[in-house]
Amino acid sequence: MNHPAPSRRQRGVSLIECAITITIVLLVAGFTLPSFEQLRQRRQLESTAAQLETDLQLARSEAVSRNQSVRMDFQNDDQGSCYVVHDGDAGNCRCNGTAVPVCDEGVTPLRRVHLLARDGIELRSNSRSVLFDADKGTVTPTATLRLLSGVGALHQVINVMGRIRTCSPDAAVPGVRPC
Repeated sequence: MNHPAPSRRQRGVSLIECAITITIVLLVAGFTLPSFEQLRQRRQLESTAAQLETDLQLARSEAVSRNQSVRMDFQNDDQGSCYVVHDGDAGNCRCNGTAVPVCDEGVTPLRRVHLLARDGIELRSNSRSVLFDADKGTVTPTATLRLLSGVGALHQVINVMGRIRTCSPDAAVPGVRPC
């Protein structure tokens, strides 16, 4: 009696199956990566706005707790945008390329943030400087700080009472009220 040879079971995957799987994975990744990059940029914009709002509240609380007016100066240059919170007059502190602000004698810098142009977020202000009053906690002048990015913009609007409202002028940032 002749028995047929047992069929051999294939184990693993063939080269063609592997190539098709890799192609599908690469196509899916190609479609999702741009949306991940936009999500990353939007989160970076939102976190920069939150940091700016925190620093504005810091300046106001420092003015009241020190019983001394505190100022926030804004600057833009080729390297990016920056702001310095300090206890001097307008223009007494300047940003430079280092982590330490350059301040006139007798002026104490309290906080400095530099937004590098290569990171894609720019800070623009309708005022070069705002003053937080020590007695009343008010802000002079009122200001609109604009954070601009490739995925949209966020505005931080400071009223005379020192309250900060965040809005999106083009409604490009989900969850933020339009301006």
